[in-house]
Amino acid sequence: GIDLPTDSGSKNNVTRNFLEVSLGLCLSRASASVLNLNCSLILLPMCRTLLAYLRGSQKVPSRRTRRLLDKSRTFHITCGVTICIFSGVHVAAHLVNALNFSVNYSEDFVELNAARYRDEDPRKLLFTTVPGLTGVCMVVVLFLMITASTYAIRVSNYDIFWYTHNLFFVFYMLLVLHVSGGLLKYQTNLDTHPPGCINLNRTSSQNISLPDEHFHEPFPEEFSKSEEFTQNTFVKICVEEPRFQANFPQTWLWISGPLCLYCAERLYRYIRSNKPVTIISVISHPSDVMEIRMVKENFKARPGQYIILHCPSVSALENHPFTLTMCPTETKATFGVHLKIVGDWTERFRDLLLPPSSQDSEILPFIQSRNYPKLYIDGPFGSPFEESLNYEVSLCVAGGIGVTPFASILNTLLDDWKPYKLRRLYFIWVCRDIQSFCWFADLLCVLHNKFWQENRPDYVNIQLYLSRTDGIQIIGEKYHILNSRLFIGRPRWKLLFEEIAKCNRGKTVGVFCCGPNSLSKTLHKLSNQNNSYGTRFEYNKESFS
Repeated sequence: GIDLPTDSGSKNNVTRNFLEVSLGLCLSRASASVLNLNCSLILLPMCRTLLAYLRGSQKVPSRRTRRLLDKSRTFHITCGVTICIFSGVHVAAHLVNALNFSVNYSEDFVELNAARYRDEDPRKLLFTTVPGLTGVCMVVVLFLMITASTYAIRVSNYDIFWYTHNLFFVFYMLLVLHVSGGLLKYQTNLDTHPPGCINLNRTSSQNISLPDEHFHEPFPEEFSKSEEFTQNTFVKICVEEPRFQANFPQTWLWISGPLCLYCAERLYRYIRSNKPVTIISVISHPSDVMEIRMVKENFKARPGQYIILHCPSVSALENHPFTLTMCPTETKATFGVHLKIVGDWTERFRDLLLPPSSQDSEILPFIQSRNYPKLYIDGPFGSPFEESLNYEVSLCVAGGIGVTPFASILNTLLDDWKPYKLRRLYFIWVCRDIQSFCWFADLLCVLHNKFWQENRPDYVNIQLYLSRTDGIQIIGEKYHILNSRLFIGRPRWKLLFEEIAKCNRGKTVGVFCCGPNSLSKTLHKLSNQNNSYGTRFEYNKESFS
């Protein structure tokens, strides 16, 4: 419903200019729709409490459906990459739009022109309008979030990643303001000014001649022949000038639901974690590993889950996730985690809990409990390792400190294994130094003795691999049971998979890995290969790097 001059030359020019502007607007509008969808979906994988509830409840009875929840991190990254790509398309389209609005300015489209006059500097449209200024700010925020999310920065300085990633609140505020500028408009009076109609006042002022075969007398001022004109020439006459109105912003309709859900969950998590835990004991293990045992009222967790530790004395805002190595049960309320001292945060945390003079001893709470800093936990949250008890046969592979999620599973089996579906567990643990096996050597020995006494020696198959050694070594005389299961070198994974497939013909084996990426890729590849025994391997990954 736009008036176009009926002069052929000017009409062609205006039409061409109009199409140039329309193509840019269509491209920016299409990319904006993709951005709205992904900006709403990217928040859902971050609702960790909701995902943990869905995994543990009976709402999702299918194991295959529950395994899709393990892809939440991948889904979040995919949405983030999509936002980056289509943000580039959206920005490029609007840069072209700003130039077209300036060059193709026409007084016939005053309401539709974003520019105020011909050849206006396009930079003014970017920095003096609400859509332009908020768009520039969003690009800056998105650039900071993208660069800080790279692997190199996350490993070298996690604080930068954490602080910049929380700028997404600013991004969403700018996004809501961005669509309130009213750049795109639609016509409100299509009934009185239909597309292609002719404005007789403008036609007369331009001295446009009409076909002689249709008219033999001029139009009166009251347009008394307008109906006859319409019937003879098959054109519509404009009753009034076109009126335009800005489109109602729809972005908030896309993001309001997920954003409210995420904010409600964050509020729930804040209320749940505002009470500090009671530290029972702190134990120093070999190879720079520290164990913390604690209790908290009404805390419940399932084996394989993880919690987030927050110690204000170490960092006011920074927190880190750690897998539970001991879960509370009906008979005991104690739970614990094992921490590998590998960064600034864990080093400062260790110095607060373990004074240098007592690195190798357990600190009892009644002796030095006043020296413990306040420690808050958030969680528990779900992980793929929860499914290890839902298979009849499971293969658990750990690399170094990646043994922590399997420790909680072994502790659970030590308490009572009969309620679970699991009937055979292959436990493979690969370490670089012999002292690392002492972290859970007592647990492995007790578990082995338990199943031997219950006449189930094949329930747990333990294999320990020492990847680096100068000679034959043993864990210690105290753990002679484990010494017979210690192998020097790395596992021969292909032969191991063939042996497991042969012993479990026609069954589905759950494969769980927590370790370096190279180990994970190897197991993933072998799990996807076919075997001649009809055994199916389902791979479940947890990133440890």
